[in-house]
Amino acid sequence: MGMTTKALRAAIYARVSTKDQDATLQVAELRRLAEQRGWCIGGEYVDHGISGSKDQRPQLDAMMAEARRGRFDVVAVWRFDRFARSTRHLVTALEEFRALGVEFVSAREAIDTSTPMGKMVFTMIAAVAEMERELIRERVQAGVDRARAQGKKLGRPRRELDLRAARILLDQGHSQRAVADMLDVPRGTLRRRLAEAAQ
Repeated sequence: MGMTTKALRAAIYARVSTKDQDATLQVAELRRLAEQRGWCIGGEYVDHGISGSKDQRPQLDAMMAEARRGRFDVVAVWRFDRFARSTRHLVTALEEFRALGVEFVSAREAIDTSTPMGKMVFTMIAAVAEMERELIRERVQAGVDRARAQGKKLGRPRRELDLRAARILLDQGHSQRAVADMLDVPRGTLRRRLAEAAQ
């Protein structure tokens, strides 16, 4: 008696940027892809009226949560830009899918991480993202060095604190915690400023 191959459980994800746009085309194409591959669709997730740059996407977040629970074997999207906010976000998500044992398929880009070609493309994308991170680090460091050379003070601005009022309140018997609350400053800031003034 031959063994039956269990159909892969697939999640399909689509997104449209504005409320008046329709995700029907994306969903229909992904359903056809699932049928061609013999996948069983375990969930359809569509974000409506959500910009690609938004960090919070309710349906994408729900799909990722289900993937982490082991509910899917493959995630299919219409195009990278419907799924990922940036190259970095794409690489992070693909790395998470790899750790979870979930394959990723982009229908329009014909990318499938279960194939050797798909794995190679993922490696290339990861390399580009790493280069992008390195360029950003270099630009930030160059900006910091330039600001220091011009004598600019870096870091967060010092919080306003009336030390005279703080001392009066402390002399009246209030605790540092109470004084910090009354002056609306963190206790650490109050302690540090009192120590600096005492030196």
